[in-house]
Amino acid sequence: MASSFLHSVRSRRNGSDTLHDIESTIEEQIASLRDEIAALTRVAGKSSRRQGEKIRDQASAGYDELLGRSEDLLRELQDGYLRGANEVRDTVRRHPIATVGAAAAFGLVLALLARR
Repeated sequence: MASSFLHSVRSRRNGSDTLHDIESTIEEQIASLRDEIAALTRVAGKSSRRQGEKIRDQASAGYDELLGRSEDLLRELQDGYLRGANEVRDTVRRHPIATVGAAAAFGLVLALLARR
């Protein structure tokens, strides 16, 4: 009887040792997973930061290029407006009677269209 009692106590100890070993292994795995998740979080943060910087640089370069193009376009429009204004002025100086006649005809057409 004493031997069976000792045997059951030993088997309980062995069982609790096995449970303890399993718990230790699980705790180690959980700690390892936490470390891996932390490492992945750091990598993802660095990658996101790099992507953000890359996108910001691309947007900045695109903005600078767009600004340069718009300034060039504005200069071209101003030059074209000045050329057109000079041509109109020269035409009016060379042909004042034709200009007055054209303006009168244009006004007449507008009056007829407005009346309808």
